[in-house]
Amino acid sequence: MPRTLNTEPNLDAPDDFYAALVDAQRGLTPAQSQQVNARLVLLLANHIGDARVLEQALARARQGILPAGADETLRVTQ
Repeated sequence: MPRTLNTEPNLDAPDDFYAALVDAQRGLTPAQSQQVNARLVLLLANHIGDARVLEQALARARQGILPAGADETLRVTQ
């Protein structure tokens, strides 16, 4: 198993997954939606099971996002 994060498109049906993700959060409060997202992250992290890959994913997800209070504008860079 490769020990690097795969950032290439890898879903058979990405639109179907996105629809399922939206459906999983339909009717929830923002706090409940965050709870679902946190649970999903932990379930997927457990499934991946490779700390090195997870560290790469965390770094990539955080890339370009300023700490709270540094700027009120959400900016995501690549």
